[in-house]
Amino acid sequence: MLQQYLNDLFKTAKAGDAREESYYPDLKKFLENWNKNKKFHITSLPKKTEAGNPDFRVWDGKQHIVGYIEAKDPKINLDTVETSE
Repeated sequence: MLQQYLNDLFKTAKAGDAREESYYPDLKKFLENWNKNKKFHITSLPKKTEAGNPDFRVWDGKQHIVGYIEAKDPKINLDTVETSE
């Protein structure tokens, strides 16, 4: 499953014109494969929240929000992003 995700990322990057959002389908596919028991649902680019504009919302399929995922381009150094808004 992880190998397939990495293959998907490399394929997206290989096109040469990918932006951060270009990788969202790859991440969503990976999370859905990991979530085979359907214990949670994933929404790409959900509506704005009190915390801002998350890239993904993870929820129980009813009303309970499990959390949010902020995705970054694989080429970005996360050390520099960690302290930014």
